[in-house]
Amino acid sequence: MPRPGPAAGPGRAPPDRTLKSYDQAMTWQVYLSGEIHSDWRERIVRGAADAGLDVRFTAPVTDHAASDAAGTAIFGEQGSAFWNDHIGAGVNAIRTRTLIEKADVVVVRFGEKYRQWNAAFDAGYAAALGKPLITLHPPEHDHALKEVDRAALAVAREPEQVVEVLRYVLSGLDG
Repeated sequence: MPRPGPAAGPGRAPPDRTLKSYDQAMTWQVYLSGEIHSDWRERIVRGAADAGLDVRFTAPVTDHAASDAAGTAIFGEQGSAFWNDHIGAGVNAIRTRTLIEKADVVVVRFGEKYRQWNAAFDAGYAAALGKPLITLHPPEHDHALKEVDRAALAVAREPEQVVEVLRYVLSGLDG
């Protein structure tokens, strides 16, 4: 904890003890998990850049075919779809778990069209690690995601709202 500065006295202004922004010396790492069929990640990355936020974004492999084939591309075909998926999930989990563990904030997007079981798993893993979690989904998913949203510290409807949360936590109201 910093020591208080010199007390105000003759010819001295009182020290400014107002906190106008948070420590911006650290680059925040934000993990972007979830659906891969829309531009939500690009909107967050672009919005953060436009806002001048000191953030580094990470994500799972978003090429669906490459992600599915991660295991068999390395270890070869396993003889059944179950085992092909099993080894692929393991290889992908090395990346996913490592990046979630290193993240300062985890954003999980649940899209309209597909059920994202992996996104729900990522949200639970992040919550179990005590990572600040932001969920991003349409109102139609509120009931289905009530437990996930309860673990989240913020629930956003649009990627731009995620950018505003990041802007606030990095810069305060003056950012």
